[in-house]
Amino acid sequence: MAVDRDTVRRIARLARLAVDEDQVVAMEGELNALLTWVEQLQEVNVEGVPPMASVVEQRLKLREDVVTDGGYAQDLMLNAPQTEDNFFVVPKVVE
Repeated sequence: MAVDRDTVRRIARLARLAVDEDQVVAMEGELNALLTWVEQLQEVNVEGVPPMASVVEQRLKLREDVVTDGGYAQDLMLNAPQTEDNFFVVPKVVE
């Protein structure tokens, strides 16, 4: 697929880009080179290659999924104006 100058202008308009006429010629060449490169990628045989998110094999560091209170209740309550049994006391807003 080849990109002509009219297509470059249309793409620029859709992308809300202001493109001068001398830039249209340069962008035409760049877009055609990019599309040629993508066509070359289509020719690569990827059968049997598993999908990857990165070229570097990585494993996530996992931790045991346990529910805890964090152990900081007393420290958090130091900043509260009013507390009761390690809970924040707030004014009633619904009657």
